[in-house]
Amino acid sequence: MAVVVLRGGESQDSLLKRFRKKVVKSGVLSTVRRKRWYVSKSEQRRMEKKKAIRRIKRRSFTREIE
Repeated sequence: MAVVVLRGGESQDSLLKRFRKKVVKSGVLSTVRRKRWYVSKSEQRRMEKKKAIRRIKRRSFTREIE
């Protein structure tokens, strides 16, 4: 759980900014989004494969441009 303590003389905006950064860094939101629906193991493997293929294609495309 992300906990942020108010520093002396700190505005609410900067406190909120620090809290948001901490939440993003901890990965709470991404975990919640991922666990929103049940995904079977086979479907998860299929999705991971697709991501890997996309990543490889993207890498080779950027190397061709350079």
